[in-house]
Amino acid sequence: MEPTTADPTAGTTADPTADTTADTTAGSLTVLGATVRHSIDHVEVFPAPADVTTVRFTSDELQSMCPVTQQPDISRVRIEYVPDRWCIESKSLKLYLWGFRDRAVFAEALTAEIAREVMTTAQPHRVTVTLTQRPRGGIEVEAVAQLER
Repeated sequence: MEPTTADPTAGTTADPTADTTADTTAGSLTVLGATVRHSIDHVEVFPAPADVTTVRFTSDELQSMCPVTQQPDISRVRIEYVPDRWCIESKSLKLYLWGFRDRAVFAEALTAEIAREVMTTAQPHRVTVTLTQRPRGGIEVEAVAQLER
C-alpha cells in the first residue's frame, strides 16, 4: 500500500535533500484544511523531518462499542512511533479513530488494528499502541500492541 502523502517538492525546483517541512500540505493530503464530516479508512502521512526520533499522539476520546452488549466503550489511546520516512498527519488520525465509534470491537482487537494501520501506512521503525478502556464493572482494561520492522 502506497501511503497517502504530500509531495514537499511539487511545483518547485528546490533541492530534494533540503528541509521541506514547511511545505507539507501540497500533494495528496486530502483532509487537512478541508471540512470533513465523516470518518476515513486510513491515516494520511507527510515526509518525516530528519531529526524527529519519536512521535506520540494521545486521546481520551476514543469510542467504540462492546461487541456483546452494544454499549459504548470509551478509551484513552496512546500511539507512539519511531518514524522512518513518514509522519502521520494528526487530523487524518482523528478522523480515522472517529470511525470506531459505531464499531463493535474488543479493546484488544482495536489496539492491534490501530497498530497495524500505523505500521502499514506510515511504515515506522516501531509503533506501540496502548489503549486503556474506562472501567466497567470495576475493571479497567489496558491492551498494548507493538510492531517493529
